This record gives sequence, C-alpha cells and structure tokens, in this order.
Amino acid sequence: MPLSDKELKQFDEEGYVFFPGKFSPEEAALLKQEAETVYAMDRKEVWRESSGVARTAFAAHRYNEGFRRLGAHPRLIKPVEQVIGGPVYMHQYKVNAKAAFDGEVWQWHQDYGTWKRDDEMPEPRAMNIAVFLDDVTAANGPLLFIPGSHKMGVIDAGHDLETTSYPLWTLDRDKVAELAERGGCVAPTGVAGSMVMFSSLLVHASPANISPLDRTIAYLSLCHVDNHIRAYNREEWIAHRDFTPIEALKDDCLAELVAERQHAAE
Repeated sequence: MPLSDKELKQFDEEGYVFFPGKFSPEEAALLKQEAETVYAMDRKEVWRESSGVARTAFAAHRYNEGFRRLGAHPRLIKPVEQVIGGPVYMHQYKVNAKAAFDGEVWQWHQDYGTWKRDDEMPEPRAMNIAVFLDDVTAANGPLLFIPGSHKMGVIDAGHDLETTSYPLWTLDRDKVAELAERGGCVAPTGVAGSMVMFSSLLVHASPANISPLDRTIAYLSLCHVDNHIRAYNREEWIAHRDFTPIEALKDDCLAELVAERQHAAE
C-alpha cells in the first residue's frame, strides 16, 4: 500500500513516519524468536556489549530465514522505493538488541554522516526502515528523533571510538541542543510489529536500557542502486557491496513462515 499524501508530507517536514502495528503479533513474535537464535550464535557479525550481551547482529538476512524474508518484505521495500524514487539495494542490515538492564546507549548521530565518510556514498538517497520486535516504551531505550534535523544537511561530527563497542560519527552536545531548540525531541513508541521509516540525515539516538524489558529492533538501510557506495573501507557484512535491486516478496511471506514453524512443532 503506497504512502498517502499526508504521510509523504510528514516525511518531508519531520524526516520520519511511524506506522503502529504494521506487522501482526505473530509475525513480530516469529522475528523476535529469530533474533534470539541469531544472538546466540558465535559469529563475527554479532557484536556484543562490554557485559557480553548482544548489541547488534549485522547481515542477519544472509544466515537466518526470517530476516531474509523481512529483508525483501514489500511493507518495507515499497515505501522506501516510493520516497527514494526507484529500485533499492541493501546497504546495511542490523538487528539491534537493547537488552534489559544492559543495553548501552547509541550516541547522537546521522546515519548518512557515517555512510558518506566511511563508505563514500555519493548522496543521501538512502534511509532506514525499522520494525519493532518488542514493545517499545518510554522505559526501555526508545529511539529519539529531532524532527526536521534532516533538512540541515551533513552536520560536523567526531569519530567516537570509545563510548561503546561500535564506532560511530557522533554530534557534540551543543549542536544537539541547538537542533532540539528548533525541532524538539520525540520518541516513537508502540507495540511489537510497529514500523518506522526515517531519513538517513535525521539526527537520532537511543538511551541506555536499565529497565527489565528488552527492546529489539530490526533495521534495513536501503539505498538507491545508482547511489551505491564507492569505497570499501568496512567489512562487507557491515557495508554491503552487492548492489542488485531487491525484488519484493509476497506480503504473506512471513505469515507463511509462521505457519510452517507451527506445523513443524505439531
């Protein structure tokens, strides 16, 4: 289903659109189970917090069937194609764990800032589209957005190699405070299965999760095929080099997997 004029206007003005309950509880539960399976793997793609719990799993669509299907799901691919104006490839795929009690902060940043500096992506014709695999609340480390900050272009940033296990190009406090004075700060929250699409220039972060509630989100970073990266400075499983356009699967591809798993368990 294409984005409405109202949704397109919101994306243009605020830099994001939130879709509550876009996936069914059964589809979300399947993907949460797949995430737990992935986090238990001893793979180089699974990065961990200093405490040892999973922080993120890169490229899960390459070694997990549920995430393979999510990576080509029309509810994610089609809205991005509509906004970007053409076919997309998978630049990056992450399943971010914000584990109960131990999920660490993601600092203030712009995704395109990293993609431009580290990967030489020519233009910000790319974006994130994400699916909540847990209920996301005010308590368990939700995403924080500064609406309208995507209109500021690429903002100066420093390369933070120390705060967490994952290096990130981050904005300083003065710049974040200045942006928030203009656009405020919001935290989209909702039930598992909700979806959010946001510009690669939107300034965002997430706080540490000291609650007893997990917060898991799957992110597809999609880029127009003509805008693919030019430099290969990072591991291929972090910044992909296959620029083949994604062909969307059927809308019931995850529901079919739910049925298959239920049948196998009987």
